[in-house]
Amino acid sequence: MISIITAVHNQLAMNRLFWQYLLKYTDTPFELIVIDNASTDGSRSFFASLAERGVRVIANERNYSYPHCQNQGIDAARGDVLVFLNNDLLVSPHWDSRLLSALGRDGREVLSLASNDRLFDRRQTQRISRRWKRIKYPIIYLMGQNERALKLMTALCYGNWERFADNIFRRYGYTFTTGMSGAAIAMTRRAIALVGKWDPTQQAGDFDLFYRTCRRAETCGDIVPVAVLNGVFVHHYRRLTLYSKYPPFADQNNLTSIETKWHSGEIARWNRYIHFEAEWGK
Repeated sequence: MISIITAVHNQLAMNRLFWQYLLKYTDTPFELIVIDNASTDGSRSFFASLAERGVRVIANERNYSYPHCQNQGIDAARGDVLVFLNNDLLVSPHWDSRLLSALGRDGREVLSLASNDRLFDRRQTQRISRRWKRIKYPIIYLMGQNERALKLMTALCYGNWERFADNIFRRYGYTFTTGMSGAAIAMTRRAIALVGKWDPTQQAGDFDLFYRTCRRAETCGDIVPVAVLNGVFVHHYRRLTLYSKYPPFADQNNLTSIETKWHSGEIARWNRYIHFEAEWGK
């Protein structure tokens, strides 16, 4: 069984769509742990109604930061593999079985999935990112963020979703590129034992996790830095939260910047992988 951990605050239409795709396209048994940060639009009761489908809700009465929520999910998880998914994404057919086939290979204990945030190379990433922006913003302006609008966006961007995702897998398969798309990250229990849980001081937890795997790879060599599994694609709606008013984090005073924790030289060295300027081991 895999444990999927997702933090939410409102966005009921997005949450419903997220669940539809998860239920339709996940092959293996899973539990979904939803950390609800004081939703007021029915999202909490929606997920609570799915208890018989393996959904568990951790009900926070205030809005907490990203790493705090992920650690709540880790503490509650029962699976051997933990997958941290943003609620504003759509999974593709066989995403989980393909991920599980790749996870653990050659020291790859932490993997990210390809998305419109991060594809195989810079050119392809920029191409699909620009296309998505051209489609997304006019529809939000005209229709808002209801479920119909969200579906229309992806239909215009990808056409047949299943065919698009299958073409990505046939083209890239089980290839890897050092880096990450923070909307979808999977870790084994061994990875957590090696690099620890999410740092509760780092709202930019995906970057912090990437840097920690880089440092561990350099100093101990018992893990490989986070890499993108190029052939398994998820769609990330990206920045829908900019159109929502979020309450301040209850743990805001505990948060510090990524630059406070990491030396500028380390950030520059490891960001080369994120920006397609280098590949690990080459």
